[in-house]
Amino acid sequence: MSDDSIGSLFETMCQAMVAGDIAELDSLLAEEFTLTHMTGYVQSKAEWLDAIETGEMRYHRLETAEAHSSPEGTAPGLTARTLTDATIWGSRATWRLTLRSWFEPRGEEWIVTRTVASTW
Repeated sequence: MSDDSIGSLFETMCQAMVAGDIAELDSLLAEEFTLTHMTGYVQSKAEWLDAIETGEMRYHRLETAEAHSSPEGTAPGLTARTLTDATIWGSRATWRLTLRSWFEPRGEEWIVTRTVASTW
């Protein structure tokens, strides 16, 4: 997978988050996908998508300040620094997040298997 392809998949995921497009996110994420929040809470794909669908988590704007990819073993990864304007469990803020995502091939497509968020 090329760096451009990884970046494109990441940006598609970010756009789907802002749009609240559960179907698009579902197609981009592995069934075993987890999101580790900056608090350390590990959320399953089903729980995260449900939180977006119910409005517990709403992404208003997600701006990528910088991003770079790097291979780890056989799975490529991408680290992006973002300005994420979101309402998470009732609190709205713009967080400076580092989002580290890992990707794997599934058939002819690539999907996101895990994302870990921390602050920068």
